[in-house]
Amino acid sequence: MTVINNEIVQKLKTAHRTKEPINFIRNHYNLNEPTAYSVQDQFIKEKCDQTDENLSGYKISMTSPDTQAFANTDEPAYGTYTEGNLMRSQESISMASLFDPLIEPELIFILTDDLPMRASEEEIISKSRIAAGIEVPDSRYTDWFPNFSLEDLLCDNAAAGLAVISETVKAPSLDSLADIDMELFHHGEKISKGNSSNVLGNPVSAVTWLSKKLSAHDKTLKKGMIISSGTFILPLRVEEGTYKATYTSIGEVSVAFTP
Repeated sequence: MTVINNEIVQKLKTAHRTKEPINFIRNHYNLNEPTAYSVQDQFIKEKCDQTDENLSGYKISMTSPDTQAFANTDEPAYGTYTEGNLMRSQESISMASLFDPLIEPELIFILTDDLPMRASEEEIISKSRIAAGIEVPDSRYTDWFPNFSLEDLLCDNAAAGLAVISETVKAPSLDSLADIDMELFHHGEKISKGNSSNVLGNPVSAVTWLSKKLSAHDKTLKKGMIISSGTFILPLRVEEGTYKATYTSIGEVSVAFTP
């Protein structure tokens, strides 16, 4: 690992430990995408070494033109989940444990078998179960959303915060996955709605992109991994209270945010 990579990783680890956000990495370092992904890899390795957590899956970010515009990119990005990023539906989380979290309703793919490199949509559906999910992106930068660059986001593990996961169901057909309606509630009041077509046209297409991108990094998707496929709506900032997302044919998921 280069000296620069090490400096960035240590800054991010310090921010995690102290709960003190830092300035954008781009203000101090000139990075490209491959280097930023290498910073992410090193951060995850050191996190796992220190916490004895295992790698548990991936999150896919920026799966719509609107979200890609935030980072001036034309493709998604990924972050890496470890066990500490995962929560069950109906659990609660203290706002004090987070930085500046967002709410993103997403489908979660749970792999029932290893996937080959550059897996096809059909292979992904046949080797997955699906869960209703809420992703809670959270970044270690000051005033991070929507002001980040792609390199900022990748270094900070694509703003991986929490993935809240419901019980799984059998994966619907490819066509069905392209037209799943979602409604999001806060304190029982509907605050947003979206459709799975907002996720690269179909959430399975997002996982296909991830499989291809990981293969370029000599990585594969393994049995038991979870993948959050991308948000149905533009992200919303978290407020205290209970959020619930319902998905046609999939189910519902909820999470409570306490002070």
